[in-house]
Amino acid sequence: MERTNRDSGSAASPSTKTPPDTPGIYIAERLFSSSLVVVVSSNEPQRMHIYHFRKGTEICSYSYPHRILSIKLNRQRLVVCLQESIYIHNIKDMKLLQTLFNTPSNPSGLCALSVSQSSSYLAYPGSATDGEVIVYDTNSMSSLTKIPAHDSPLAALAFSASATNLASASERGTVIRVFSVPEGQRLFEFRRGMKRYVSINCLCFSPDGHFLCASSNTETVHVFKLDPLGPSGGDGAATWTAYVGKMFSAASSYLPAQVSGVMSQDRAFATAHLLSTGQRNVCTLVPIQKLLRLLVATADGQLFIYDVDPQDGGECRLAHSHRLTGVDDLMDLEGSKVSAQVSPSYAETAALPASSVVAATLTGYSEDGGAKKGEVIPEHEFATGPVRLDDENEFPPIGSCHCGTGSGQR
Repeated sequence: MERTNRDSGSAASPSTKTPPDTPGIYIAERLFSSSLVVVVSSNEPQRMHIYHFRKGTEICSYSYPHRILSIKLNRQRLVVCLQESIYIHNIKDMKLLQTLFNTPSNPSGLCALSVSQSSSYLAYPGSATDGEVIVYDTNSMSSLTKIPAHDSPLAALAFSASATNLASASERGTVIRVFSVPEGQRLFEFRRGMKRYVSINCLCFSPDGHFLCASSNTETVHVFKLDPLGPSGGDGAATWTAYVGKMFSAASSYLPAQVSGVMSQDRAFATAHLLSTGQRNVCTLVPIQKLLRLLVATADGQLFIYDVDPQDGGECRLAHSHRLTGVDDLMDLEGSKVSAQVSPSYAETAALPASSVVAATLTGYSEDGGAKKGEVIPEHEFATGPVRLDDENEFPPIGSCHCGTGSGQR
């Protein structure tokens, strides 16, 4: 990679502009619950800045030949995706390890990086005209497999936490498929809906890999349950959905392939209805206080938390809503505002108070040799356990949703 700015990677001074003050940020990625934040702004779309969030100092910055479209991080690697190339860095010293040139045109910067500590897989489009997925091992720097996932170009990719499953969706947005990694065998096929050309915004597995959520530009977020079909311990516990699935499976041999394929696809296990439509959003499934929750964050700065019934599914109940910046509008289940309060922004909540004594700045990084003098990012900066969504020291406070029977509990 040819660097376009020779001062890239120089040590930051205490006056270095920190992420909250940088205008036009369009990429902001945090390394789990650590203090490392990667930022790209529209003022410098070809330059990546890495900050120590709590200290308010810049660790290093790197420039690339074209606009940065996406950045992914895990405990081993940092991946920078451009439209026709991918750069793979070692996360601890930022040394460039590999460059994948002449990748298929990827104008959205679509890629996924696994978060498992035992593996580091990268998935990205293998074609600009169909839905082929390339799975690449960023530890051994070798291609693992090519998966013909969809007929149309890809729109979303996501690894499970264990990196054993990969979910994908195409630009049509009607079918979501799950494949085994690294074999590339199709394990599940889910139908999001019959409507064509729905834009899938996000795919995300639950930490245990038993559920998969999908959000789009519609008002509905879908949750799918990854239950393999096959013999079970007892027919008495079989659900109506399982019965219908077996019926369709038995009838598939008598129907045209296209029809039987649609009938055999599983439908959503649970759904959540957003209070507004048309907003770009992201979703995730996490256990909070031992209960499975669906979190949806929208582009206008709102966070919605839904209760998910892991046994029966169905309609998810809105438990909490919170505005991440500015005025916090609490809403009841009908979507009506019932109170408002001024809450600090996430930056104000997480940042440490300024000290009168300025600590030594972090060591900078050379242009192409990684850390200067062999120094690396301190080990304590890396998260050692799961992210704690109920820890207000790590995440913004969650406002309770006031319902007809009283206020909700955190």
